[in-house]
Parts: sequence; structure tokens; C-alpha cells
Amino acid sequence: MLKQRLSQRLLQKLSPQQIQLIKLLEVPTIQMNQRIKKEIEENPALEEGAQEMDNQADDNLPDEPKEQDEFSIEDYLAEEDNTPLYKLQTRNYSKDDERKEIPFSQGSTFHENLNSQLGLRKLDETDRKLAAYIIGNIDDDGYLRRDIEAIVDDLAFSMNIEASEEQLRNILNIIQDFDPPGVGAESLQECLLIQIRKKKSDNKFVALAEKILSSFFNEFTKKHYDKIISRLSINEDELRQALDEILRLNPKPGGSYADPQDRMNRPIVPDFVLENHDGEMELSLNDRNVPDLKVSRTYSEMLQDLAAKKRKKTKQDKETITFVKQKLDSAKWFIDAIRQRQTTLLITMEAIINYQEAFFLDGDEKKLKPMILKDIAEITGLDISTISRVANSKFIQTDFGILSLKSFFSEAMQTTSGEEVSAREVKSILAEAIGGEDKKKPLTDEKLTTILQEKGYKIARRTVAKYREQLDIPVARLRKEL
Repeated sequence: MLKQRLSQRLLQKLSPQQIQLIKLLEVPTIQMNQRIKKEIEENPALEEGAQEMDNQADDNLPDEPKEQDEFSIEDYLAEEDNTPLYKLQTRNYSKDDERKEIPFSQGSTFHENLNSQLGLRKLDETDRKLAAYIIGNIDDDGYLRRDIEAIVDDLAFSMNIEASEEQLRNILNIIQDFDPPGVGAESLQECLLIQIRKKKSDNKFVALAEKILSSFFNEFTKKHYDKIISRLSINEDELRQALDEILRLNPKPGGSYADPQDRMNRPIVPDFVLENHDGEMELSLNDRNVPDLKVSRTYSEMLQDLAAKKRKKTKQDKETITFVKQKLDSAKWFIDAIRQRQTTLLITMEAIINYQEAFFLDGDEKKLKPMILKDIAEITGLDISTISRVANSKFIQTDFGILSLKSFFSEAMQTTSGEEVSAREVKSILAEAIGGEDKKKPLTDEKLTTILQEKGYKIARRTVAKYREQLDIPVARLRKEL
């Protein structure tokens, strides 16, 4: 049975402008220029250049045009039925236009390199398909992390090819002979063994390294050096030189062929620049790569001309007016969003600098105060999610280096005197203690806890272990050196 009833609901909806601003806040400076150029390409009413300041500047703004002969755009937009959305879209290319792609240089990928080497091997059609399938299952690090049995089943179901495990093993052995050395291994131990065996050196330490990897790999990974020395009847110096041979090997052979676009060694472009002039902080946005934007005068005048026509407007006129007005509004919204983005970034960064003023004066990490997103949100009057978007992927250039905005946020800890300190300060002291330890007898988490407690920090051993892991520092046993 169909029932009708009235109900009241409170819903929060974001306008297109708000959504656009949220997305722009997340974009770092290094990508901002690209984002603006994309918008210019999609909206012909948006142009690069400074806004004109003459009397006609107002005409460039995509607000409602000044009434001419009692003209109102809304009158024409309200006429007849609503125009379907698909009629308001445009494509600036016809099927006859020649679209040229701009080529760019990029090195061959890891898998392309393996397939090119496969083409140099004499294999029948079936074995070549099997080899290509195995290569497709090798990950970006260079490992085959799938069981051969599973690959046999996949081949039978997906490619209708019956192959034995022995046949696939033989093909895998061929692939493991490819460059880079160690590719196609099913484990780290196998990867290192493939590399050390390819050296074919008369150096006795290479042979010793191979023996350690093949027979004492577990002891090697856990740094139980005393056991290795005892069982192989060697001295510390011989073990040290054998380990040097192992440390020259590449645990991730596929890494050297990683996609250049995804590498982590991209240059960092700061979003803010902070200069210290005798204790006076001067903050500025790094907008050198962000062009000035303006609304197209041509499109503004086009709308004025369409509005000024004396004759009765046709449906085509209405569609044109709607399209032009839509593009002008979109251009104005985008310009306003860019301005609001800059204002929001500056307000947020100024609040962070004021909050962490002691740190920004000399760069001493120990002077960082505990600070969370809520603290800056309360100071600026902005939402916590907005602060989070500003801090995400943003950097500031200071007199003591380029720093991530995320690094200024940390939880609070208490000292024995009841004073609140930043967890970043504790991590700094922890890193200093580990950096100055005797590597032959590295400090355990218990000893590190004692050191911090003696310095007045109320901290538990599990918290020390957590901070050590966040600093990407291994446990004491794995930090031990000969």
C-alpha cells in the first residue's frame, strides 16, 4: 500500500564552489600550475593575465550583466522548457581535427625490460607464453611472490594451457638468468644467492658469503654473528669482509627500473617561504609558478551583445546565453577559489608559526610544543578537516631547511615535573641516544627507557618501542655491528 507523509530532515550539502575549494586546498604548489592550466584548457572564459583595473573591468566579472533596455538574462533562461544538460556541453574538436600528442621521454619499465630479454631467447611458442605469464606475475621489486602451483592452475583456467610444475621451474630458471641479477626469485634468500653466484669470483670472501646465505641465512638476518663465527670456524675480520660482499647485493632488483614518474626522489617545492629578519618573521606564499587569472573580456562582451539584441530571442540564442553565462560563472568561481585558497593557506601557516614561534626562531626541535589539528582549528576558526587538508603534502622553506607541515603536529607527553612536552622532542632525544651508542653493544629499549626517564620524561618501554619504530630504527639486535 502506497503512503504519503511529510517529514523534516536537516541535510548538509556542499555547493560546487565549496567542493572546488576543498580540492584546491589539497593541491601542493608543485601541482598548482598544472591544475590551473587544466582549468584554462577546459574553460575558454578563463585567461592568464592580471585583471584590468579600468572602468571596464567590471564588465569582465561574470556577475549578472548590467541591465540594458530592461534586459534580464533570467527572463530568457526562464522561457520555454529547461535546456537539457547535454546541450550545454561543448567539444572543441571535430572528428576531422588532427589531435597531436606531445611526446615525452621516459625510460623502459621493469617488465618491458624483461620481455625484451625474453625475445632474445630461443623458446617455442608455448614456452614463450608461459615465460610471458611468469614475467607478468613478477612484482615491481623483482620477486615472484606466487606459488608455482597457483600459476599452473591459473594457466589451465585462464589460458587453457596445461603445464607441469617442472616445466614452469625450468622456464623460471631461464628468467632468473635475466638482468638485473636476482630477478624472479621467490624469496630474499634466493634473490641474494642468485646475485652472489653470478659474481663467479675467486675471492674467498665471496665464497664465504655464499655459504653464509645458503646455510646460515636465519642467523645472518638475526645478526647472530657469534653462532656463524663458531660454526664456520672463522674470525671476526673474515666475517666482516664476507658481510661486506652481501651488503653490496641488491635486495630489490626491480627497484632500479621503477617508473620515473613514481620515484621518491622528486624535488620538493615549498608552498611557503619563511624569512627571519632579526627575529621578525616574514611569511609568504611560494606562488612563482601560479599565474594571475582573469575573466575573458571577449566572453563578457559576447554576453552583453547577446543580451542587447532587440529581436525576440530564439531557442538557439537562449542556449548560447546559457553556455556563455555558465563559463563566465565558472571562471569567476575558480578565481575566487584560488584567492580563498591563498588566504586559507596563509591564515593556517601564520597560526602554526605563532604557536611554534620558539622553534621557528632557531630550528631547535626540542622547542616544538605539543600541537594537534584542533589547536590550529580553534585559533583560525576553520574546520579541523580544512586544517588537515592544508597540512597535507605541504612544505615550508625556513632558514634551517625545508620542512613538512605535518612534522609540526605531535601528541603531548608529561615530564616528571608535570610539564607538557612534544612527542617530537622525545623522538629527537631518542634518535640522539641511538646515534651515539656503541654499535657493538647497541642500547636496548629498556636502556633507552631508563635514559629518557633519567632526563625527566615519564615514558614506558612500549612507548619507546613505538617511537623507535616510527623513526624507522630497528631493534638493538639488528643494529649490532662487528
